[in-house]
Amino acid sequence: MRLAVEGLRLLGAVALGAVTAPLELVFMLLALPFLSHPNVGAAARRLARFEARRLRLDPGALQEGGPVPYLAARVPVGVLGGLVITLLVYGVGAAVLILAAWGRGEAFDGMRPSIPLVAYMVVAGVVLLFLDLSGVVGVHALERRLALRMLGPDPTRALERRIAELAESRAGIVAAVDSERRRIERDLHDGLQQRLVALSMLIGRAGRGRPELLGQAHQEAQQALAELREVAWRVYPSGLDSLGLGEALAGVAERSSVPVRVACDLRRRPPMAVETAAYFVVCEAVTNAAKHAGATLITVEVHEEDAAVIVRVRDDGTGGAQAIGGGLSGLARRVAALDGTFELSSPAGGPTTITAVLPCG
Repeated sequence: MRLAVEGLRLLGAVALGAVTAPLELVFMLLALPFLSHPNVGAAARRLARFEARRLRLDPGALQEGGPVPYLAARVPVGVLGGLVITLLVYGVGAAVLILAAWGRGEAFDGMRPSIPLVAYMVVAGVVLLFLDLSGVVGVHALERRLALRMLGPDPTRALERRIAELAESRAGIVAAVDSERRRIERDLHDGLQQRLVALSMLIGRAGRGRPELLGQAHQEAQQALAELREVAWRVYPSGLDSLGLGEALAGVAERSSVPVRVACDLRRRPPMAVETAAYFVVCEAVTNAAKHAGATLITVEVHEEDAAVIVRVRDDGTGGAQAIGGGLSGLARRVAALDGTFELSSPAGGPTTITAVLPCG
């Protein structure tokens, strides 16, 4: 079903391009004496943005440095798309007329149905349909490549921007690692270390003739082990390697003090780096919602979309969260290190929604 919808969308895009091509040719011919006028350039940029949206490209990501040459270059491609669409419509129409005539028991163009003739028509029709649909796909791909080539950013500038992004991402990773180390140190010092000191004191007092304290010491030891497991799990969940992301997120839901509803729909296991990032996004978001948002329900959704893993965590808390604290800003840096995107929506009064897009390529 999804493939059919995508095919119809692509067919519509090529058909629309066939309609806009002659209109843009007329525009170019009328505007030719006035190409230096700013209004003509603005109109050409608007047409180029329209074409980018038709091709499902992000107009904001295109520099549109040469909209006028682009419009001129895409006219023959649009005409080619129109010819391919015309052949497709003609072929489908002819097939409908043949089937209608034979269904009424009439001859079509002097031909009456027979087994060899029907077999020939079916094979020829399937081959021609395949060639025509391949032409539609090819025209669409050619149009996208043309738009990216003529409207896209300069390769040198794109490389410089990519280098700057990687340098910023590397600095963010270092900061995130240092922040995580400080948090682990606080967990060990303020929680586990204090409990072990108390346990040592209890054992010492029990050894000096207070055997009734052994039960309390045993309870403290059990609590220290639980806290140690919690710290180790926060450093890296061992179950993530063996059980996968779905089971690891189920463990997060079980340990949460707020009800968590998890829906993890992945057809295959993503790369380990993506799986780990997705886990920590959910873990940090659930922790923040439970501690600071006053939420009563947290919903976690994980699914695949366009070769990426989409992680969305939503809570019904008070909202007002900002990605400037150590936890959320660290998540944003972790996601950026994988060339992903991190979005936080948390208006006053809620709800808070955290969305991370993690590419798997």
